[in-house]
Amino acid sequence: MLQTSLQSIRALIVFTLITGVAYPLIVTGIAQVVLRDQANGSLIYRNDKIVGSQLIGQAFSDPKYFRGRPSATSPMPYNGAASSGSNQGPTNPALKEAVEGRIKDLGGKTPVPGDLITASGSGLDPHISPAAASYQIPRVSKARNIPEEKLRDLVARHTEGRQLGILGEPRVNVLRLNLALDATAK
Repeated sequence: MLQTSLQSIRALIVFTLITGVAYPLIVTGIAQVVLRDQANGSLIYRNDKIVGSQLIGQAFSDPKYFRGRPSATSPMPYNGAASSGSNQGPTNPALKEAVEGRIKDLGGKTPVPGDLITASGSGLDPHISPAAASYQIPRVSKARNIPEEKLRDLVARHTEGRQLGILGEPRVNVLRLNLALDATAK
């Protein structure tokens, strides 16, 4: 019995060192060499100051900025510690009310691209569709007094294609687009 207990304790120590220390250090080391930017949060810097991450959306409510996909996190939008969807289905009156409110906030003009009025599964999505960006061009153009054609070009330059050419849909990173918009306006 004592011998079996000692073997079990030794196995626990060995496997704890392998899976709890060595493996995480090896994976972290590989990530830092191969995917350094992603492993460190894909942070975006402006004037040596972190302004956000390419991976987590941010709330933009000022009319002079493009808005991202709504966030369902609480107690504040785009809260990485509370990443989740709202779990509201299409028959839920609260979802219908929220969508109608978002349409009204966007000026009431329909049809509205779905990614501007519904939250993603994580509630942190940093991207919108090119159609969602195009929908907002008249508002941003008016707020900034920038010609719509110039904004269309800016959106086109910031539209990312499908991953590996086949995965997902074209998308626009809202933070990167808004930073480019600020740089253009200067």
